[in-house]
Amino acid sequence: MELKEMTIEQLEERKNAILGELDNEGSDLDALEAEMRSIKEELEMRAAAEAKKAEIRKTVATSPEVKVVEEIKEEKREMKTNEEIRASQEYVDAFARYLISENDSEVRSLLTTQVSGTVPVPVIVDDIIRTAWEKSDILSRVRKTSIRGNLKVPFELSATGAWVHTEGTTAPTEEQLALGIVEMIPRNVKKWIRVSDEAIAMGGETLVRYIYDELTYQIIKKLTELVIGDIKNASSSASSSAVSAQKVTLAPSLTTIAKAYANLSDQAENPVIIMNKLTYANFIAAHAAGNFAFDPFNGLKVLYSSALPAYDSASANAVYAIVGDLRGAQVNYPEGEGIIIKYDDKSEAEADLVKIVGRQYAAHALTACDMFCNIAKPSGATS
Repeated sequence: MELKEMTIEQLEERKNAILGELDNEGSDLDALEAEMRSIKEELEMRAAAEAKKAEIRKTVATSPEVKVVEEIKEEKREMKTNEEIRASQEYVDAFARYLISENDSEVRSLLTTQVSGTVPVPVIVDDIIRTAWEKSDILSRVRKTSIRGNLKVPFELSATGAWVHTEGTTAPTEEQLALGIVEMIPRNVKKWIRVSDEAIAMGGETLVRYIYDELTYQIIKKLTELVIGDIKNASSSASSSAVSAQKVTLAPSLTTIAKAYANLSDQAENPVIIMNKLTYANFIAAHAAGNFAFDPFNGLKVLYSSALPAYDSASANAVYAIVGDLRGAQVNYPEGEGIIIKYDDKSEAEADLVKIVGRQYAAHALTACDMFCNIAKPSGATS
């Protein structure tokens, strides 16, 4: 076997064998010496080749081009979507620091794709807002849209009915349809709170949840009051720019809800009752006084809101309850359902307090006629 075909182990074994053969009587010393020299040269050549390979590998591994390629490979292995990043603890912590500093560079650097406009909120904030909406028995039932700018919503003001046409008789007249338009103009719904420096020091997810839980709750509560205000302030006659809501003036009784329900349009497919919790007791009292099994709520679901006065404390002609389908009300968010936060640690720094302002840009209005009927307190009524 030629030396080039032998492994290093075989070459080393042959070297050791030659050393043993040198002491044998009659050995060809010149031949053994020549073979030993050849083996050493082969081993040295192989060692030099391995050293050269190692040097090349080191040079390649430390070159800028290779580093860039390796970084790209690593980045591809670890690439995440913006949604995954927004759900990470790292993003939540960076967002908490952004709320305080209003410097969005760290938050944006974590995103895998460029995002213009407002910094995307962490997933937990989306969950907080969505959960707050779902927990609101009233706002969860209204129509929601996200159309930029002022929104104009057409509604049917009046229309003639359909005809039965018998062949050969005079053709029916054309439908006379009059449309009105409700213009929804957005306004900022704001709420601000004071928090201590100690609360701010919580940082991370705790701080983000603390701020958004409180501000979201208060803003949705205010929006609820505004929607109820739209209903109870609506006229019983529609105009070209406003829909109508009917009104009855009745004290709580076994038939009050039924009479209000009877004034709803056919569009009101899923009506509910809205009242103050204290008013509920007045209807239950009427039920008990009747001394027989009869549902004073006409089988409708009762929702509660302190935006309506309790019957006993309401003034004469004040709306104390509403019956209607909340799909007849609409809230539009030109900038989406998110809440914008502003942080002020200067104005009350001497008291170690920080002012945090939250705002939501929204428009609200009734967009369909007679989807609601207001129930007002009669004049001279006694509790």
